[in-house]
Amino acid sequence: MTSDGFNSSGHIMVMGVSGCGKSSVAKALSVKLNRPFVEGDSWHSAKNIEKMSAGIPLTDEDRWPWLDLLAEKLRTSDVPVVMACSALKRSYRDRLRAGNGITFVYLQGDRDILLSRMSGREGHFMPMKLLDNQLSVLEEPDQCEPHFVVNIDQPLEQILDQLLQQVITL
Repeated sequence: MTSDGFNSSGHIMVMGVSGCGKSSVAKALSVKLNRPFVEGDSWHSAKNIEKMSAGIPLTDEDRWPWLDLLAEKLRTSDVPVVMACSALKRSYRDRLRAGNGITFVYLQGDRDILLSRMSGREGHFMPMKLLDNQLSVLEEPDQCEPHFVVNIDQPLEQILDQLLQQVITL
């Protein structure tokens, strides 16, 4: 983990590639912190979902309107939220962070674990064949970005315990 703790007045964004557990961790963390949960994937355009469902990777141009919408949701929220969003590139995180106080939680895991998790999902629009594209696009957060890194090769409760230990104040 690479920060002094969560900014208690800011948003928390759980990020990573498909299959890392963003939604599960973000939902559970939002309950523990008594904050609203926002599922970033639910704000994708129908066109983006169609592309991904067809196994076509999104381009930056596809993502900008979606990222701008998510950033606006954060800016206009009256309370800090916990959001699940892939936020794969530094430029995406910069765009989300503009005007918003965000601490990123990067869920890190190896390809085999990710594939195993993805194969067990039902009804999700993201096909397993796009995982390699996401892994190639991924730019892990660096020391200039407020973030924590959590290994996903552990139970959800352990991940939550690690994150909650980092909370300065609730």
